[in-house]
Amino acid sequence: MTRSSEGLTPELHAYIVDHSEPVDEVLADLAEETARLFPDYRGMQIGPEQGAFTTLLTRVCGARDVVEVGTFTGYSSICFARGLPADGRLLALDVSDEWTSVARRYWERAGVADKITLRLGPALESLRALPPEPQFDLAFVDADKEGYVGYWEELVPRIRRGGLILADNTLSHGRVVDTADTSPVVRGIRDFNDRLVADERVEQVLLPIGDGLTLARRH
Repeated sequence: MTRSSEGLTPELHAYIVDHSEPVDEVLADLAEETARLFPDYRGMQIGPEQGAFTTLLTRVCGARDVVEVGTFTGYSSICFARGLPADGRLLALDVSDEWTSVARRYWERAGVADKITLRLGPALESLRALPPEPQFDLAFVDADKEGYVGYWEELVPRIRRGGLILADNTLSHGRVVDTADTSPVVRGIRDFNDRLVADERVEQVLLPIGDGLTLARRH
């Protein structure tokens, strides 16, 4: 037993990956191509253990309608789509045609393209254009960190009761506890984390998965 989460060495991280659902050829190739095409942005892609977690969570909660804010090259959307039933739907929101052109190819390879609808443009505008009533079972936020609070406010009313919202990078590489760091990215994550703690519409936990993964459930 331990009262705190363990810090991960590279060896321990590799052990976790080796003892989670294995990464198939499609996801492995996507990770490799993303690193090759966009080396300066490769850190925007979720890790293999987080991908396995999101697929399993999607199945466990019985989600049928998912929205993803920030798609990049499609790793996370494949993981969510694989957890959906045959008639499930995923709405993917992103601003980059260049990044999502890679995602489209891999959605086809993974056999999930028929479950995914991509909308290009500012995600906040795309969310505001949706009907205001609850319509999603699960949401994932992994976009510009300064925009997290805005995405949250648009998402919560559109999540069905008992539905889930996941937000990535909520530890900001440990910078959230560095009071000397006042960069816009870190301030955006701090504001988001503080907003969730005070939001009585949800219950939440910040998990030390990847760079911090917050899981919230709508009351």
